[in-house]
Amino acid sequence: MEGFSKLTHLLMMGFLYTFATMMVIPAITDVTMSALCPGRDECSMAIYFTGFQQVVTGLGAFIMMPLLGNLSDRLGRKTLLTIPMILTILPLGILGYGRSRHLFYVYFVLKCVTSTVCEGSVQCLAIAYAADNVPAHQRASAFGMLSAVGSSAFVCGTLCARFLSISSTFQVAASVAAAAVVYMRLFLTDSIADCNLSAPLVSGENVESVSSDPVSPRKEKVITAFPSVKDLCALLKTSTTKQAAIVAFFGNLADVGLHASILYYLKARFHFNKDKFADLLMISGAASTFSQLLLMPILVPALGEERLLSVGLFFNCVHMLLHSIAWADWVAYVATMFSVLFVFWQPCLRSIVSKQVGASEQGMAQGCISGISSFANVVSPLVFSPLTALFLSENAPFNFPGFSIMCAGSSAMIAFVQSSMIRAPTKASISIIHVEV
Repeated sequence: MEGFSKLTHLLMMGFLYTFATMMVIPAITDVTMSALCPGRDECSMAIYFTGFQQVVTGLGAFIMMPLLGNLSDRLGRKTLLTIPMILTILPLGILGYGRSRHLFYVYFVLKCVTSTVCEGSVQCLAIAYAADNVPAHQRASAFGMLSAVGSSAFVCGTLCARFLSISSTFQVAASVAAAAVVYMRLFLTDSIADCNLSAPLVSGENVESVSSDPVSPRKEKVITAFPSVKDLCALLKTSTTKQAAIVAFFGNLADVGLHASILYYLKARFHFNKDKFADLLMISGAASTFSQLLLMPILVPALGEERLLSVGLFFNCVHMLLHSIAWADWVAYVATMFSVLFVFWQPCLRSIVSKQVGASEQGMAQGCISGISSFANVVSPLVFSPLTALFLSENAPFNFPGFSIMCAGSSAMIAFVQSSMIRAPTKASISIIHVEV
C-alpha cells in the first residue's frame, strides 16, 4: 500500500514512545504503595492519589486535546508532537533518580501537570498524521497498524520491566523517551494535509469544486482559529459523530475505570507484584499485537468498521465481567486473552470519525474525540476510585472485591449498545464542520 510507506518513521517513533511510557506501568503500583503505605497490600490513599491524578489529567486533556489537534492542522504535526514528547521525560527522570516519599510527591505533582498535555496527545497527533498520508479506505488498517505497533511496544516494555529492577526500569524509560524525541525530530517528515486524499465534507460543494478550491475561506477559518465551543458542537452535529462521541465517552469511562482498579484489585485479592503485573500485561499486549496485525486487516473488509467496533466493545464488557468475578489468579490471565477481540474498538472508532471530516480537519476532529475521551478520565475516578477503595477495604457493604470492575463493565455495555446504532454513511456530501465566517 503506497500510503503506508510514508508512515515508517511515525511507527518507529510511536514504538519508542510507547515502549518508554508503558514499561513503567508494572512498577508504578509498587512504587506508589511503597511511598504511601509501605508494607501493605491494600491502601485506600494510593487509590485516591491515582484517582486524583486521573481527574486532573482528564480536565487538562479535555481542554488541551482539541487545542493541540487544531494547532497541528495549522502548525504541523511534528511541531506539536515535540511538546508532549519532551514533557513525558521529566516525571520518568524523577523516579529514575529516586523513589523516596518526598521524591514521589515531586513526581506526583509533575506528573499531574505534564499529563494535562501529554495524556493521549501523541496518539491523537499520530492518528491525524496517518490520516494526512493514507487514503480514507485504508485508514482503518493504518490505525490498526498504529495500535499494533503500540501493543508490540507495550509487550517489549513490560518484558523489560519483568527483568529490570524498579530503579533501572524508570532510568531506561526516561532514556528511551529522550531517544524517541531525537528520532522524531531527525527523521519524521512533517505532513501537510492533502485535500486530494479524501474529499472534504463541505456543505453545498461537490467533489470537483473542492478539488479546484482546496482551501476555501470556510476551511481557512477552521485551520486558523482556536476551537471554540461552537466548533465542537458543529463537529458533533450529525448522528454518526454524535454516536461516535457517546461511544468514545462510555468506552473510555469503562477502560479508565478498569485501569484505575485492576492492579490494586489484583494486588489485594491475589497478592500480585511487579513481575506478575508484567506477565499479565505482556499477555494482553501480545494478543493485541497479533490481533491488530493479522486479524484486523482481514475483518475490516469482511465486517466493516461499524460491526467490528461493536464486536470489540462487547468483548471488552465480557473481559471486565470475568475480572470482577475472578475466583483464582488464573482467571485474570484468561480474561486478559480477550484483548484479541476487544482491542478492535479504538482504531475502528477513530477510523469512523476520520471519514466524517475533510483532510484539513483531521487534527481538530481527532482532538475533539480525544477531548471527549479525556473527559471520561475526569468522571471515571470520581465514580470508580471510591468504589474500589470501599470494596477492597474491611468496611465493604458486602463481599464483592470486584464490584467496581463490574460497574466499569456496565459502562462498556452502554458503549456497545450505542455502537450498534452506528451505520456506515451512504455518501460523503454533508459537512461535518460548519463554521460561520
